Amino acid sequence: MSIAQLPVMDVTACCAPLTREAIDAVNAEALARSLKAIADPARLRLVSMVAAHEDSEACVCDLTEPLGLSQPTVSHHLKILVDAGILSRDKRGTWAYYRLVPGALDSLANLLITV
Repeated sequence: MSIAQLPVMDVTACCAPLTREAIDAVNAEALARSLKAIADPARLRLVSMVAAHEDSEACVCDLTEPLGLSQPTVSHHLKILVDAGILSRDKRGTWAYYRLVPGALDSLANLLITV
């Protein structure tokens, strides 16, 4: 499956920052899903590792050793991040490559900005 075929949760410009107006139920659920996905220390590290990797793309094989977790555990965490729309996945042969979805973290940060 290519990056273009992946379903991505679009949280960009879904609502104003939390301090300006109340968030509606649909956007609250989407935001909670995204925040829950990155609320795990291993997943936070994975996001930062992918972002810091050469070309902002990393193979699952490049992430297991530095994270100190087994490949199935790392793959599980990566799947959660993909399902939340934070990372995208591109399968090449037997390996899967991950990269940040453009704007996914920016939109989360913008929702939480206080004025």
